[in-house]
Order: sequence, then structure tokens, then C-alpha cells
Amino acid sequence: MIPRALCFSIALAVLPLAAAADQVRLLAIGDSLTAGYGLAPKEGLVPQLQGWLRKRGHDVLVLNAGISGDTTEGGAKRVTAEIRANHPDAVIVELGGNDLLMDLPPRIPEANLDSILTQIDAAGLPALLVGIGRPERNERLRRSWAEIWPRLGARHGVLVHDNLYGPLLLLPESQRAHVLQEDHIHASKAGVAMIVEALGPRVEALIAEVEASKLAVGG
Repeated sequence: MIPRALCFSIALAVLPLAAAADQVRLLAIGDSLTAGYGLAPKEGLVPQLQGWLRKRGHDVLVLNAGISGDTTEGGAKRVTAEIRANHPDAVIVELGGNDLLMDLPPRIPEANLDSILTQIDAAGLPALLVGIGRPERNERLRRSWAEIWPRLGARHGVLVHDNLYGPLLLLPESQRAHVLQEDHIHASKAGVAMIVEALGPRVEALIAEVEASKLAVGG
């Protein structure tokens, strides 16, 4: 017979493993906006998003696979390796900003994002595709860029958040100084907080997909 004290010790050791098994692991693959460029470790998109989700009762770990300067092409080359290394339950894709800054034609980031989503689908994982709006006065160029994300979302059947910077762009230009860093490109700590408030509900929808999938497998 196993002593009661030993049984209790075994139970204590197993409990964290069970909790970890229930935890939802989200892999955020992106560029400097995901990586937290220019911000303290706890101020970036990933830690603020994880904190927002946990405050709302989600047992979630958001894994930071952001690389400053990365493009959709770079993401397409590394997404499968990131999935294999991090074992996520779902993937958040935030790429395209550097393609925009390089003034690439929309067909190039669209093809690369299509490849990224195809690889995620091959891994059997749900995804959230996060768009980057083009602040372009030329309506044709602005529309051609904006249409990339909803079109890919419909094609692959994944969740879409149209514009990561949407909440900041809604502010009058005179009020944007405190939500942007000095480069006027990257979000400040306050700007990231606004972004997370808008992005968070879409991430919650992604978590719901993961949990529904786990229930289906368990049932």
C-alpha cells in the first residue's frame, strides 16, 4: 500500500501538469509590433494581450514569435518551424507592415500570407489573421491593401481582425503623440493598450475555437 503522504505528494506533482494541459497556448508570429520594439518587456503587445486575457479569466499563454523587420515572406519561411518549436493550440498572424513600408504591390504579401495560412491549416490549427491598414489617400491603393485580409480570411475560414492600428487611427492627429513612439510608427505602451482592447475580443473568439475543438476531441 502506498503511504498517504506519498499519495498526497504525487497528487501535488500531477496537478500542475493537468493545469498546464488545459492552458491554451497562442503563438503570435509577427514583426516589430508583435516583438515589442522600443518598449519595456512588460509593455509590448504580447505581454499586454496575455494580461488582458488573464484578467478576463482565460488560462492562456501567449508566445512571442515576433521579429523586428520581418516581412510576410520571412513569416512564410519560418511559420512551420515556429509551430513545431512552440506547440501552440492556435496561431495569431500579424505581418504586412514592413511589406507596406517597402511599398510592395499587394499581391506579394497576399501570396505570402496565403502560404502562412496554408501551413497553419496543414498543422491542424485555428488562426487569427491580423491586418495592417494602409494610411493612403489614394482610395484605390488603400482599398486594394485593405481587401487582402478579409479575402484571405474567407478563403481559409479563419478569424480576421482588419486593422491592428485601427484604434489609433481613429484619434485626431493632435492626440496621437502619446499613443506612438518617437518614430511615429510603433505604438507606445498606451497605444498598445488601446490596440489590445480592440484586438482582445477577436483573440477570445480564437480561444473559443480552441476550446470547442478540445471538447470535440474529448467527447
